[in-house]
Amino acid sequence: MKTVRDDDGKRYLLLKRSADASLVRDPATGNSCYVRNDRLADADDASPLETAAAGVSDPIRRLLRGVHDDRTLGLLVELAADDGLGVRTILDRYDFCESDLHGRLAELRAVGLIAEIEVDGERGYRVTDDCERALEAIRVESDD
Repeated sequence: MKTVRDDDGKRYLLLKRSADASLVRDPATGNSCYVRNDRLADADDASPLETAAAGVSDPIRRLLRGVHDDRTLGLLVELAADDGLGVRTILDRYDFCESDLHGRLAELRAVGLIAEIEVDGERGYRVTDDCERALEAIRVESDD
């Protein structure tokens, strides 16, 4: 499988090539269709797996890249629920040592899941809008 671009620059996954047309899949919709070969060019700069991942929204991909365990995911859920928390509150409320918390916060900031804020005159963090959208998208629906 490889990535191809049509003459408008849109990326597709090449599924099958014949003499006149190629079967391609749109990663955003999952729909497959035939496109004339003269409208397609190889996209050597894009891995087919990266192209396939483009079908997942950017906020969800960012969440997946930034969260490596349940504790980190739980921290984001709590920051979202409380509309941000101060660092002292996080240390008092949850079982993080300072260095572990600092490392997690740095990683989450680096991928754009949290932003620094001021809480009661001290440093704190809140989730970004992208993170909030990703958390909303993955929340479990209640059976009530």
